Amino acid sequence: MRIEQNYSLEKHNTFHLPVKTRWFMEYETEEELQRILHDEYFQECLSLHIGGGSNLLFINDYNGIIIHSRIKGISISAETDEYVSLRVGAAEIWDDVVAYAVSKGWGGIENLSLIPGEAGAAAIQNIGAYGMEIKDVIESVEAYNQLTFEKRTFTNSDCEYGYRNSYFKNEHHDPHIITYITLRLSKNPGFSVNYGNLKEELTKYPEVTLETIREAVITIRRQKLPDPEVLGNAGSFFMNPIITAEHFEKLKKQFPEIPSYPASEGKIKVPAGWLIEQCGFKGKNHGSVGVYEKQALVLVNLGDARGDEIALVAESIRTAVKDRFGIELMPEVKYVG
Repeated sequence: MRIEQNYSLEKHNTFHLPVKTRWFMEYETEEELQRILHDEYFQECLSLHIGGGSNLLFINDYNGIIIHSRIKGISISAETDEYVSLRVGAAEIWDDVVAYAVSKGWGGIENLSLIPGEAGAAAIQNIGAYGMEIKDVIESVEAYNQLTFEKRTFTNSDCEYGYRNSYFKNEHHDPHIITYITLRLSKNPGFSVNYGNLKEELTKYPEVTLETIREAVITIRRQKLPDPEVLGNAGSFFMNPIITAEHFEKLKKQFPEIPSYPASEGKIKVPAGWLIEQCGFKGKNHGSVGVYEKQALVLVNLGDARGDEIALVAESIRTAVKDRFGIELMPEVKYVG
């Protein structure tokens, strides 16, 4: 187990904000996690469990304990002629999991290539891209209750998955720390390639396979999104809003070119990036904070931005979109501090 005091979190958040935490704890086994949870000092302190920090905005230094998992490993827990179940440690880099599955010919997560972060956080966030979400392949999630210390195995339905949402994000539930997830992948996969510009990108390849889908998704993401190692960012800062069909039809009359995707019955999903671009933010810099020139959904740290400065730019974007379209944008990024 690793324990550090006054520890820099600059490498633990993809905005690369130079904030510090009072204590940093990193565990490698479930037994070490149990020791942390049972510790009386830990129970008295403010604490936050993080993954790769790709979905966090630290407003200030963290006056508490940051916990991070080092539980890794990918193993087959069950297998049939049609499916394979992969048990994955929460600290595995998500894209490494995708690359491994694709290399084995197992389908179901290839569209989720190059999404930053770790496997445990991916299950909490219900990551999605190009018509695919992790909820479509989650078989079970192993997690520890931070209040009772009990371990529970959640089924897919127990996880209460929704758009970028899950049981684990609901503040009305006891906080849980995920240690392993199990994915059910197909040995005879069907492909989901009709979403967005993925279909167009795939026309450049001789055939559609798991490998070419992964390559196409990676190509598209690299064209649209900045590398957080080069330009600090947290990917999509806002969720794509889902509005009523009635609201959409009113907007359609005023903005005939407004793009959309079907959501649940009677609902329409509108790309947040398009809304932000229409409000004139795309490619504009606000001090040390920028709105990425290739994708208005992405806020970037141009060098020495502070968390509160990024939050102020995000709020100005939300206000402008609300005033023009009557749509409330919700941050996908979690504010801390």
